[in-house]
Amino acid sequence: MPTSSRDSGKPKYLQIADDLVQQIKEKVLAPGDQVPSEADLMKKYGASQGTVRKAFAELRATGLIETRHGKGSYVKRRPAVRRKSSDRFRRSHRTAGKAAYLAEAEQAGSTPSVSVLYVGPVEAPEEIAERLSVPVGEKVLARRRLYFSDGTPTEEAISYLPWDIARDIPELFEENPGGGGIYARLEEHGHTLKELTETVRVRLATKQEVASLSLSPGSPIIHLTRNAESEAGRVIEVCDTYMAADQFVLEYRIPAGD
Repeated sequence: MPTSSRDSGKPKYLQIADDLVQQIKEKVLAPGDQVPSEADLMKKYGASQGTVRKAFAELRATGLIETRHGKGSYVKRRPAVRRKSSDRFRRSHRTAGKAAYLAEAEQAGSTPSVSVLYVGPVEAPEEIAERLSVPVGEKVLARRRLYFSDGTPTEEAISYLPWDIARDIPELFEENPGGGGIYARLEEHGHTLKELTETVRVRLATKQEVASLSLSPGSPIIHLTRNAESEAGRVIEVCDTYMAADQFVLEYRIPAGD
C-alpha cells in the first residue's frame, strides 16, 4: 500500500484518504480529473469496499472533490460560489441587467448557465399560500429553474408570484424575463422592493434533489427560503432554493449598531 510508515497507526480508510489528498495537492490528480473508482482503489490499496467508501466520505468532507450522480467523483475545478446577502440583491445589479446568480458565478471565475424547467400557473400549496397571504389552492405563477456552473448543476430554485400581479407582467411568463431578472420587471411595473427575508436550513438531499443536482446519496444541501416584500407591505414573490452545500459559501453582514 503506497502510504508512509508514519501513517501506520491510522485506520486504513484515513491512510487512503490522506494519500488521495496528497495526490490532489501535488496535482497528480489535477482539477477536473476523475478520482479512481472504488474497484480501482480496492485493488490498489488491498482494501475492502467498506473501507474505500469510508475513505471517499473523508475525502468529500475536505471539499476537494465533487461526486456526480452515476458518473463518479472528480477533483474540483473551482472555488465555491460566495453569496453575499448584503450585496446580491442590490438595485444597481438589476439596473445593470444582471441577475444575482449570474453575477456571483462570474465573480467565482466559472461559466454560469440556467435551464428553465417550468413557467406557468399552479395551485398554491399550503406553505406557499401562507407566505404569499393567499388562499390555499389559489392560482399563482411558478417559475422553476436549474442553475449550472461550468456545466455542473449547483442549485434549483422555484419562485411563486401572486397571480393578480404576475398576469399584468407578460415578461414573467417568458423563460428569459430580461436583464436583471424578475425583480427588475416587478419594479418596472411599480412593485418596488423594500425588503427580502431569507431563512437557511441544511439537511440531507432527497432522492429527487440527488438526481437533479447530480449528487451522491446522503449529500447535504442548503434549503434557502426567501420572501420579497414590496414598499406597499405585500409579499410579491417567494422562492425556495435547493443548493449543493459544497458549492456555496453564504456570507452575511449584520449591523451591530442600534
